[in-house]
Amino acid sequence: LLRLPEPVPLDLEPEAVDFTLVHEDEHLAVVDKPAGVVVHPAAGNATGTLVQGLLARLDGLAGIGDRLRPGIVHRLDKDTSGLLLVAKTDVAHRALSAMIAAREVKREYLALAWGRLAAAEGEVATNLGRDPRNRKRMAVLERGGKPALTRYSRIDSLPGFDYIRVALETGRTHQIRVHMAHLGHPLLGDPLYGGRRARLRAKERAARERERAALDLMGRQALHAWRLRFRHPVTAAEETFTAPLPADMCAVLALLGRAHWTPDHEGELG
Repeated sequence: LLRLPEPVPLDLEPEAVDFTLVHEDEHLAVVDKPAGVVVHPAAGNATGTLVQGLLARLDGLAGIGDRLRPGIVHRLDKDTSGLLLVAKTDVAHRALSAMIAAREVKREYLALAWGRLAAAEGEVATNLGRDPRNRKRMAVLERGGKPALTRYSRIDSLPGFDYIRVALETGRTHQIRVHMAHLGHPLLGDPLYGGRRARLRAKERAARERERAALDLMGRQALHAWRLRFRHPVTAAEETFTAPLPADMCAVLALLGRAHWTPDHEGELG
């Protein structure tokens, strides 16, 4: 029996969807999206998306920008948590979209990567495109694709993992996840890019058990969009918003012996 994906509705209806409204003014909003919530309707995810939740919480959002993605100017993967910028007017939508295209919106993430990175900080510059062997994945391509640049900095070296800050200079699909896997350090819990395969290279039994426990705690990729910096498109004020690390990633940090999640140095990467 062939099962077709649920069709995308022609008219979006407001729904109660879990997210935190971090900031709202008459022009834009900043929201903290939990893991497990899809940003906008698509085949197979017709209801229960962040967009439908935004329609229920923000007045006048319908019709701003794309009909099926009202207000949306950038995205997060379903199982990536953290901050998203939402336009509430057509003027803000055009301005924010242009700012993102010009790399004027600074997006920074916190992540847990398997192993120990060779350098405490660095960057990855490749072309990314659809993986020809698996259309659900993205891949580093020698020919074709789109340029992608990721900067990273180690916050802490923990047993079996590095706790890192990551900044996007471009915003390609799965960019951080692909680039960290390309370095040989996939994100803990990432089901598409090798982060759920317990490496368990440690010879000590306690270390192997700790790695298994980290996998048990992290049912998704350990990636959180924690900070947004941008100039307000109307007032020109410099804005900075942060979102606390969610409970699952905090639990892994505690398991690995780190008492607090906040980066020790919060200056801009790159």
